[in-house]
Amino acid sequence: MTAPGAVARLEASVRGRVQGVGFRYFITIRATRMGLTGFVANEQDGSLRVVAEGPRSDLEDLLEALREGPASSIVERVNEDWLPYTGHWASFGIESRGHRGD
Repeated sequence: MTAPGAVARLEASVRGRVQGVGFRYFITIRATRMGLTGFVANEQDGSLRVVAEGPRSDLEDLLEALREGPASSIVERVNEDWLPYTGHWASFGIESRGHRGD
């Protein structure tokens, strides 16, 4: 069990129909409302990458949003890694990662 208020880092890869469906905006809005920091990006292999930091309970809520996705998406799989909080980001945003559509 995680202590209340404990902070962490979530790194997730989302696979399925997750590009070109508004997924990055969907996650950015959710993460920003929760006060999380980090980024979301399309990857060249067609997946979506999310790195987020903040309270573990909020990150777990974000993970559920990743599994759900926006209405136009089809989420086939979400791989997650939990790491120590770094404090690297000041806000949450969309990053361009070398995908042609970015």
